[in-house]
Amino acid sequence: MSMQRIIGVMLLFFLVEGTLFYWLVPSSMVDRIIPHFTLAFVLFASLYRGRHSALILGMAFGLLQDLAFYGRIIGVHSFTMGLVGYMTALMMERRKSTLLMALTMIGLSTLVCDAIVYMIYRVFRLTNETFEWALYQHMIPSLFLQLLFSLAIYVPARRWFEGSFVAKKEEEES
Repeated sequence: MSMQRIIGVMLLFFLVEGTLFYWLVPSSMVDRIIPHFTLAFVLFASLYRGRHSALILGMAFGLLQDLAFYGRIIGVHSFTMGLVGYMTALMMERRKSTLLMALTMIGLSTLVCDAIVYMIYRVFRLTNETFEWALYQHMIPSLFLQLLFSLAIYVPARRWFEGSFVAKKEEEES
């Protein structure tokens, strides 16, 4: 799949995580679960496309999230999504990514991303909650949602990213 179509799919996930998702979740869980569907796709890009693609996608969609949802400090999500995508790709650069490895990396990267955002908000005194409270109230429930979503789209995402990478390599060899 071409990068334009991947961006289109990510825009669709961005819209779903900001609108439709909150209609489907029970009202008691709306304040606890924060969907990161675009982050999952950035992490799939880091696993199957490369670190530079993940960095660009993470920074672009992180900035879009900053502008649309989190207007307190512009650039926090852009920085963290780009950094986490790049570092994930750097760690997995020479390894074959299986289902278990992909889910493990997506889970760890999601926790790292949420922890970095929490710490930046804590430094600028935008939150007064403790890290343990944020971990139990927001990060862990969001992690389970993230892992379920990643498991559901694993096969299509792998085909899309590997197919676009193979087609790009064939064009470069010609």
